[in-house]
Amino acid sequence: MTNAKYEEALSRYNKKIAEASVEDMVLNMGPQHPSTHGVLRLELITDGEIVKEVIPHIGYLHRCFEKHAESLTYQQTIPFTDRLDYLASMNNSHAFVMGVERMMGIDKEIPKRVEYIRVLVCELNRIASHLIAIGTYGIDIGAFTPFLWCFRDREHIMGMLEWASGSRMLYNYIWVGGLFYDLPVGFEERCREFVDYFKPKMVELNQLLTDNQVFISRTANVGVLPLDVAINYGCSGPMLRASGLKWDLRRIDNYSAYPEIDFEVPVGKGLMGRVGDCWDRYKVRVDEIEQSLRIVEQCLDRLQKELKRTPDFDPRAKMPRKTIPKAQDYYVRCEGAKGELGFYFMADGKSEIPTRVKSRGPSFNNLSVLPELAKGVLIADLIAIVGSIDFVLGEVDR
Repeated sequence: MTNAKYEEALSRYNKKIAEASVEDMVLNMGPQHPSTHGVLRLELITDGEIVKEVIPHIGYLHRCFEKHAESLTYQQTIPFTDRLDYLASMNNSHAFVMGVERMMGIDKEIPKRVEYIRVLVCELNRIASHLIAIGTYGIDIGAFTPFLWCFRDREHIMGMLEWASGSRMLYNYIWVGGLFYDLPVGFEERCREFVDYFKPKMVELNQLLTDNQVFISRTANVGVLPLDVAINYGCSGPMLRASGLKWDLRRIDNYSAYPEIDFEVPVGKGLMGRVGDCWDRYKVRVDEIEQSLRIVEQCLDRLQKELKRTPDFDPRAKMPRKTIPKAQDYYVRCEGAKGELGFYFMADGKSEIPTRVKSRGPSFNNLSVLPELAKGVLIADLIAIVGSIDFVLGEVDR
């Protein structure tokens, strides 16, 4: 090949390389991908390693909850609420049951022991949910040991909730008007043993992961969510509190036994100067575990001293024979493990079957803000951002 032809071929090659370098590439992350925490497909439009746009595609895990609710009685729908956020099922059924009880006008008749048991199991379930969020987040970033530690400690909670309800994850324990069972004999003592065991484990987890400089470098100032954007997208739970707003429905709405319980509401403070980053979302969940342990201890104190088990106590005593609320539209909400979980009921006043039930899952709104967080980040940082949201696809698709 002559020098002229070589130069011409080299010029054509360099031109093609230059044209290719400015073209966007479309990558699919998921729907089967470990970092998407379920069957979620993320369509990435990238410029090299830079993410220009993220388009989430949902619908791979449709629970058909709202259609089920239109075909079943209020009481029969409770097992299907467990399948929304299946990592924090107690909180789902608690919100649903509170709404039905208020529509029936029996919410003030619920025994104090029942209310404290509900809060106790919900907070245990919240800790279990946050342990999954923290453990899987560590493994997303590259830390394997915290994942094993979190699942080891979560197993203790799963065992206790199975002892109380008979099921490991989908409990069907909190019913309209009461509980399916009272706590087993010895449950309070075993729960206190777990709290005493778990507190030092959280110290070890903080030493291993929270104070890890590599973990901090991967999460601090990454995926910053400004407070106004979080509010506009309807974000809630740790996602919203990490952006600096002290908004917790357990304090705002004061439902169940929470007005009588002392606990703090952790918010993001910005480790490296910017509030609302991946680090803050992680740290808020760690701090919430500590606050949930405080709540559990206070519930145990009340249950063991003032609200002791008695032979004649019946957790089903206030359960209505038929759940037929007056004709009304009613919205109820509670602070789930991932944010504001709400149910909108439409009752005709004639049937035990609601005309319509609309579920408001926090994971849907929290995931919706992902395209805003992911603009201009590296693909590796996108993994950190997705993991920091902590969503469950059963609650997204509903």
